[in-house]
Amino acid sequence: MSKPHAYLNAITFSDNTTVSTASTDIVVVVGPNNVGKSVALRDIHDQVISPQNATQVVKSVEVSQSGSEDDLEKWLDATCRKQTQQSNPGNPTYSRLGTAVNKSQARSWWKSASTTGMRELGKLFIYRLTTDARLEAAKPANNIQISTQPLTHPIHYMQVDDRLELQLSTLFRQAFNADLIVHRNAGNQVPLHVGTRPIPTQGEDRVSMAYIKRLESLPTLEKQGDGMRAFVGVLLHAFAVEHSTVLIDEPEAFLHPPQARLLGKMLVENAPADRQLIIATHSGDFLRGLLDATSDRVRIVRVKREGAVNPIAELNNEGIRALWSDPLLRYSNVLDGVFHSRVIVCESDADCRFYAAVRDAMADGGELATSGDVMFVNAGGKDRIPLVIRSLRNLSVPVCAICDFDVLNAEQTFSRVVDALGGSFDSLKSDWRCVKSAIESKKPELQTDEVSREIKDVLQSSQETYFPKSAASQIRSILKRSTPW
Repeated sequence: MSKPHAYLNAITFSDNTTVSTASTDIVVVVGPNNVGKSVALRDIHDQVISPQNATQVVKSVEVSQSGSEDDLEKWLDATCRKQTQQSNPGNPTYSRLGTAVNKSQARSWWKSASTTGMRELGKLFIYRLTTDARLEAAKPANNIQISTQPLTHPIHYMQVDDRLELQLSTLFRQAFNADLIVHRNAGNQVPLHVGTRPIPTQGEDRVSMAYIKRLESLPTLEKQGDGMRAFVGVLLHAFAVEHSTVLIDEPEAFLHPPQARLLGKMLVENAPADRQLIIATHSGDFLRGLLDATSDRVRIVRVKREGAVNPIAELNNEGIRALWSDPLLRYSNVLDGVFHSRVIVCESDADCRFYAAVRDAMADGGELATSGDVMFVNAGGKDRIPLVIRSLRNLSVPVCAICDFDVLNAEQTFSRVVDALGGSFDSLKSDWRCVKSAIESKKPELQTDEVSREIKDVLQSSQETYFPKSAASQIRSILKRSTPW
């Protein structure tokens, strides 16, 4: 049997921009608040079901399929619960994860998917993982005859595969410092327990009563907080269940920032190679986790809203590598700019705080009523400002820069800032020369002999074994007074 697949081959947004997608891509949808990130996932799902469904952010999708109708039928037999009615035994109904289709529908919809959509059949291949579905996955599964019955609950996949259980438990321990254990002998249900995994002693195995009692002394996952349950739900649907594509909305929900970042990295490093993920996130921590894995599978698409249209922009892999190769940018909050409507880049953290305070004071007075979604970013010096600007502009983030006045004294840096902002330094060059010449024609506060004398006084007054910081500060102040800048 050739296993059938159905994944997204292209997504066309409301601005008519089409993003082509491969079966192995991890596409991350980002953007400011209320621009349609979550709606985009719902639109994709609805378009997969039927191209006639009304949508807002995504205009259409293209689905690629592999496998024949006979391959599909054999796969449904192997992976779904099969129910046969006496009135029509040749047309059984297949059900799994809340979706049900009969054989004739499945074959017909598979054949005509490119024109009429995949209908309910699409939910078996391209799965929209909602918050409720994540939490539901953490609840105990009904026990089945695993040797003969199809796996219809995410926990069943852990139940039949010790390696998968160990993999997910290892990932869970990294996030919560506890193991995740399948209880295979709990009667009519299969729960997950949380804690330190019991080790069978000599003469024991997993069906020994003493082992079962030690396992049952551990709390069950369903009794834990939403963070643990949602984390496991994402792992199960992204790694275990047989989906071709998983649409995940806000995977960071209920998680603390370090766990959100860890989950992002895990999804890139551990998701099956043939699994396509489309993720909408509001979290800079989760996004940084995805990029920490440094994989070419990751693609970032930023969506914004302009009236009834949602323009999008994509940061290509080259842009991602450039952004992530700079240590300052990698370990700063620069990337959070993709979640804001505008970014203002400054030279230092102190500058950011100062201008943010000015902005807040003006907003309190009613002059900047819509300024709450503006982010101030510290570039770590004027030389890095162009890199930050280019990285954010590549994702269609509106960017401004506030530089110290002496940026006009450094032609190369100033020209790079202007060019990064989309301007032309050549068109400003004559004006810049006028300003620079006017400043340099002014007499500095101190002449050479005065600078020498004042520095000498500072040095002579310093008697400590190690040169004091106060003296170094005084010398820097003297040198500043020696230039008209």
